[in-house]
Amino acid sequence: MTALPVDPALEGREARLIHTLYSGLAREFVIDAPPCNALEFAEDSPTLQSLNAFRQWFLETDQLVQVHQLRQFLQNSPLVTNDGLQALLRCHLGKPHPGVADRDKIDFLLVQFFSSCAPARLEDSEVTLAYVANILQPVLGAADLTQPDWLEPLEEIIQTANHCPNMSELLTAGVLAQGRTLKSSEGEKYSQPAVMVAFTRFNFLLRRTFFRLMHQDLNAILDGLRQLEQQGATTLDCRRAQFSGDEPIARLRMICQSWKVMFQAEYSTGQPLRMLVDLRAVVDTALGHEADDAAEPPRARAAAAAAGEGSAPESNATTQPQE
Repeated sequence: MTALPVDPALEGREARLIHTLYSGLAREFVIDAPPCNALEFAEDSPTLQSLNAFRQWFLETDQLVQVHQLRQFLQNSPLVTNDGLQALLRCHLGKPHPGVADRDKIDFLLVQFFSSCAPARLEDSEVTLAYVANILQPVLGAADLTQPDWLEPLEEIIQTANHCPNMSELLTAGVLAQGRTLKSSEGEKYSQPAVMVAFTRFNFLLRRTFFRLMHQDLNAILDGLRQLEQQGATTLDCRRAQFSGDEPIARLRMICQSWKVMFQAEYSTGQPLRMLVDLRAVVDTALGHEADDAAEPPRARAAAAAAGEGSAPESNATTQPQE
């Protein structure tokens, strides 16, 4: 992977942005990362020595940062700007020997940068390869939009996800794992700009679907808990969802609210997402809606396990539509 060339003055400004972001991230996750003293140079006149010192500092500090930490911080911190995301992308794309974790970070940074630049009311039909490539041009350059044959399944996966009525069906379909498997199957080919554009589009659309279904399920659970309380219930047997046999409804409501924050950062998580799916099944059963879910939970749990397999200990999920 190769980042687009930048002039020393711009690299100096971007170095400051990255240093601010990673310093904030280190504080939040209690990461022992020393500051880069070389950044005391004048903003518009960085020396080659100070830039080299920053590059080395970035490589060493980034090794301490896990993918799920980067996702959570960049989606929730007020320190994050489009310029900061662009600067991070340049540094990650410029790494001399990127590994799997680097690819996952780039994967997330691209979709996050695209999301922050795209209009809030952007329709799915408007998210074409050409549109995504145009947004990403500042970091990827002009990309050849000719798609290799091995990327053809991406569109089918997106359509499958769009037809899922709830999170249980999404996990049963295995779309998160399918996208991850396709991406890892071609190894070095991921570094091609056209491929990164295609996966950015895929991740963006899949993340939209994930968040829509996640909020739909959480709202259904909260509505169901409210109905159960109106019927006089104060606890619920939630052993199926890995809670206790007499879990207080008030605590379940608090957990659901915390999940809304947690899943905002990650969308490929394993265990928490299984718990969400199973908790909805518990609530539906308690309300007498068990017929709709009776056949699905075992397959959904298996699919959720596959979706979380190999992921970092993710809250989000998050984790990424992927992401």
